[in-house]
Amino acid sequence: MHDRKRKLGTTDIEVTACCLGTMTWGQQNTEEEGHAQMDHAVSEGINFFDTAEMYSVPPKPETQGSTERIIGSWFKKTGKRKDIILASKMCGRSTQTWTRDDDVPFTRQTKAQVDEAVEKSLKRLQTDYIDLYQLHWPDRPASMFGNRIKSKHYEVDFEPFEEILSHLDAHVKAGNIRHIGVSNETAYGVMRFLAESEKRGLPRMQSIQNAYNLVNRTFEEDLEECCVREQVSLLAYSPLAQGYLTGKYRDGALPEGSRKQLFQRLQRYEKPGAEETINAYVDLARKHGADPTEFAIKFCDSRDFIGSTIIGATSLEQLKTCIRGFQLSWTEEMEEDVSALHQRQPSPCP
Repeated sequence: MHDRKRKLGTTDIEVTACCLGTMTWGQQNTEEEGHAQMDHAVSEGINFFDTAEMYSVPPKPETQGSTERIIGSWFKKTGKRKDIILASKMCGRSTQTWTRDDDVPFTRQTKAQVDEAVEKSLKRLQTDYIDLYQLHWPDRPASMFGNRIKSKHYEVDFEPFEEILSHLDAHVKAGNIRHIGVSNETAYGVMRFLAESEKRGLPRMQSIQNAYNLVNRTFEEDLEECCVREQVSLLAYSPLAQGYLTGKYRDGALPEGSRKQLFQRLQRYEKPGAEETINAYVDLARKHGADPTEFAIKFCDSRDFIGSTIIGATSLEQLKTCIRGFQLSWTEEMEEDVSALHQRQPSPCP
């Protein structure tokens, strides 16, 4: 059983070290397959699911909201809503405006859009509350998804931090959401939100969901200290670097039905130096007699600042392999070898 739990931020909620990611359901996966994954996760003791209004991915109008609907139908079928810590997310600034009913130039984190997003997610999820409601990415232009902003972007106006917290606070008071968090956020953003919460008596950000894996350890540079000292839990996504750390794309391989083969959206992990470093980690796992998938997942799980590691799969076999990673013994020799490799080529895929 994988029921090892950790406290979420400063809340009284305890989430399992393994969080079930869901973003393939409704595009790469059918409703039936999504239900099977949730059934298996629960049978393994996992109590934490993560989704978003934007899912499934890649985002498009035809499939937007499909993942939340699949989770909602599973809740209705099984009656297990009370057994699950449910996390969802609303969009930040983007041109993916099909998520909104009105003709708006951008998705934003304004009061009207927060209200609309929460209401729609609750309806799709067939629940009257969301345990952790996250800002999928900032309302302001910021460096994220491997891209850096330019100086002109600092001139763009954005919804003030205290206003966003007030919009969310209304839903906390109404009982629609229990706690809040950020995603794809910077140290500046985390600290500004926390400062406004403390100053104004508003809900505090309890978690941050950012990419973290063997080839992207940028979280350790500034965010780790912010989050450890302020008790903000890291929910690490992309522990397998979108599948690259499994070794399945090695030497130009393109497995049928893989995300790269279907969508060609993995450029974050195709930067200069990435291939050699990814191959080195796959070889390192095998040197230690470990499956590369399990090795990469256990690396994340073994960090003492991790709240939960989010795994995603398109098949039950992949899901089972990912879950086994949490049971792997992480040795001092593994840590030393990973540290040496990281020093030679730190974070080639930020």
